[in-house]
Amino acid sequence: MAIRVLITNSLPEAAVEQLRSDGFEMVKRNCTPEELGSVLREFDAVVIRSATKIRKQQIDEAKGGRLKLIIRAGVGMDNVDVEYAEANDIACRNTPISSANAVAELAVGHLFSCSRGISIAGHTMRQEKWEKKFHSDGVELFGSTVGIIGYGNIGRKIGEKCQALGMKVLSVVHRTKPEGCECDTMHFVSLDELLSRSDFIVLAFPGGAAKPLIDAETITKMKDGAVLVNISRGSNVDEAALLEALNSGKIRAAGLDVWADEKNPNWELAAHPNVTCTPHIGANPGSAQSGIGSEVVEIIRKFPFSRPTSWITKCPRRRYFPAAGAQLFLLE
Repeated sequence: MAIRVLITNSLPEAAVEQLRSDGFEMVKRNCTPEELGSVLREFDAVVIRSATKIRKQQIDEAKGGRLKLIIRAGVGMDNVDVEYAEANDIACRNTPISSANAVAELAVGHLFSCSRGISIAGHTMRQEKWEKKFHSDGVELFGSTVGIIGYGNIGRKIGEKCQALGMKVLSVVHRTKPEGCECDTMHFVSLDELLSRSDFIVLAFPGGAAKPLIDAETITKMKDGAVLVNISRGSNVDEAALLEALNSGKIRAAGLDVWADEKNPNWELAAHPNVTCTPHIGANPGSAQSGIGSEVVEIIRKFPFSRPTSWITKCPRRRYFPAAGAQLFLLE
């Protein structure tokens, strides 16, 4: 019997064809949350993106069926109840490597835009307004300090690029300190020290905390006129508190690629003149998507579907999530 793989959102066609040529039965189907659990019973594996959520309800409905593997084609696993799935003999994997550079480049792009007002300056130019004096109060990245919260695959690449631009980098240690990162221009500090010392703050950690990391309380600990960039999860930022800080000038500018509700984004925040924004495109370049597809192919090819599910979930294996070598921030 062929191994059946469900794709609920999208996967590069080249990856789909590779798996079909290997004998896997590949099925593309959009499912509502209500029907997903019962559908999963008929498949050995499912490949999802951020739009599909596999929660306790779907896992309960899938139990006793064929499902052995959930693959998140991307980094964040916050849309899957991982612990509950694995407790029910359903393995979980993600693809933490391929999109890291693309997301890091977008983060740096937001840093440039926020530091020089590129987004609003371009907008006013298209309105035939020459506002050179108004847009001349930018700041240089060179010599500034950037605090990167989350120093996994993406955070490290952001740090490397920022150091190349002449910036000093700070990050936070949780549990263990990554080796080979610290140097004259990169140091690990406490979260409070990072907030108080950083001219720019970049959120690059998976999220999933009980409350936003950036809220009214943490904003008060930031430097006056700091810049915030979020390329992690929209839930990591209290958008109302951010908007208030932008209006008061406490936060100089913000660069946002992710939103708390991406079906109905905070349009008031997106329209703010000191916000540069994108619609969650960090991992979207074709090269990154191709790499994600290749990671998915490798996971499926190597996964021991023929073994009993109890052996699959209890045997030693490489843990993909939250990211290879990443530091997972669990905030009280």
